[in-house]
Amino acid sequence: MKSIFKYLVVFAVVMVFSNCETNEPIIDSENLLLGFWVEPVYDGETTTFKRANSFSDESYGISFAQNGDFVEHTFGWCGTPPLTFFNIDGTFELENTLISISTQSYPTNYAWRILSLTEKELVVKRELTEQEIDHRNLMDLFDEIQNLSYSVSCTDSSEWLFTAYGAKACGGPQGYIAYSNQIDTVTFLKKVATYSEAEKDFNYKYGIISTCDIANAPKSVECQNGYPTLKY
Repeated sequence: MKSIFKYLVVFAVVMVFSNCETNEPIIDSENLLLGFWVEPVYDGETTTFKRANSFSDESYGISFAQNGDFVEHTFGWCGTPPLTFFNIDGTFELENTLISISTQSYPTNYAWRILSLTEKELVVKRELTEQEIDHRNLMDLFDEIQNLSYSVSCTDSSEWLFTAYGAKACGGPQGYIAYSNQIDTVTFLKKVATYSEAEKDFNYKYGIISTCDIANAPKSVECQNGYPTLKY
């Protein structure tokens, strides 16, 4: 009886040390994405991760759990040594090859497209979310407004006017922009109205918040070095 007990103890010790030495990551064969991914290698728009058993205290990593929890192990924006790593908690959803991630830290919502996934390696590419695409379209509209505003050199301030643009989430315009009466003012003001309405819709759609202070209206426009300057 003692010999059998002794044999079981020795066997258990051998198994423990054997597992410690191999240190093989635990792999969910039904969902290869689950687990820890570390040692990112960046190549243009793609990032390649290696599978691991856990995070390293001194390097970046991410993890995906069965219950939908996502964790990013990072040192944040400041890259000055010594680096202090911490975890950012969030959630994720996997639809085909698209990983949609939500966290409490900026950027709060973003997505990765899986380019390759094996038992040992994960290759992803940053993919714009619907909110990011809508925001880019919003900025394209504003660029059109600015290009029209600056299409005429400011030499005579009496030829310049200003109008409110944009929509703060809390109400009121984002600010004011100058424009010359020498341009197609009807087209310009229509573009401003389109942008303002689009920003209002964007704020409502994505639950954007803002300060509730009211942007002061300027008193006049002055020309400085060929550019219009709003005077308050």
